[in-house]
Parts: sequence; C-alpha cells; structure tokens
Amino acid sequence: MTLGLRKNEVRLVDHALWWHDEFNKIKKAIIDSTNIEERFIEHIGSTAINGMLAKPIIDILVAVDDLKNVDDHTVNGLKEIGFLRLKVHRQEEIVFAKFRDDLLEEKTHFIHMVEYQKEVWNNLLFFRDYLNNNEYARKKYETIKLEYVRKSSTGMKEYTNHKENLY
Repeated sequence: MTLGLRKNEVRLVDHALWWHDEFNKIKKAIIDSTNIEERFIEHIGSTAINGMLAKPIIDILVAVDDLKNVDDHTVNGLKEIGFLRLKVHRQEEIVFAKFRDDLLEEKTHFIHMVEYQKEVWNNLLFFRDYLNNNEYARKKYETIKLEYVRKSSTGMKEYTNHKENLY
C-alpha cells in the first residue's frame, strides 16, 4: 500500500504500522531542515489512530510561536524536504503538502502549522488521544467515515463536513 490521494479523491485504507515510521522519518527531516524542535511536531489524523481506517495521507502537526512571524528559514527548510505551502486560507493554520508527482496532483503528507498550546493545537492532540484511548468513539468515528465513502469516492470538503456528525 502506498501513500497518496489525488485532488478531491476520498478513499480509506486499513491501518498500517509503517505510517508511524513514515511520520518519524518526516519528523526528523523537519528537525534537520528547520529550526523547529522535536516537541513541536506531532502525528495527527487517522493515520495516528491505532487500528483506524484512514485516508492514505500522513498528517503532521507543527507548532510555532506566532503564525504571523513564520520565518523564511522554516518555509525554505520545509520546501527543501518537499513541502509546498498551499493556498488554503485558515485563520489559525498554515497548510503545507508534499506531493508524489511533479504535476502536484497526488498529495502524500500534510503539515498543519498552528500556534503552540493554542486552541487548534490542543484540540487536535486531544482528539487524537481521545480516539486512541476510547474504542467506542474510535469505532463510531470510523463508521461515520465509512458511511460517506460508501456513497462517494470524491468530495473532500463534503467528507470532512460529514465527519462532524461525531459530535
């Protein structure tokens, strides 16, 4: 099984133990190419949830002190290891992606850059830990994801909105 989804594709695959190794490889590359410390880099998303079906994309949470002051060294360091800043406009997040191909059609990794210990950082880590420690919630979340995928293999925005049904 390989990583990657094309634009707007929605597909779930069985959990793979090597996803954690892939995260650790990218984490080391981030540390080596930027001034970001290890404690500011976390594995999030469904690939970080033990036993969970997931989109085959590694989601990485990276914290900075202030999103308005992300330095060129950090952005250029991420670019050196293959991450490009996306034109995604979120008030409390900067999104980078790594692509499998030169045409930038298949994403394999996302970096979600947020401010350290702020609401987004805390919520994403809480949700990951909650699902890893609560089998009932994990199964319910997986069922909600499967409901959407059984109906459609496209519509990433709609898929994301559908997952909100957990609450």
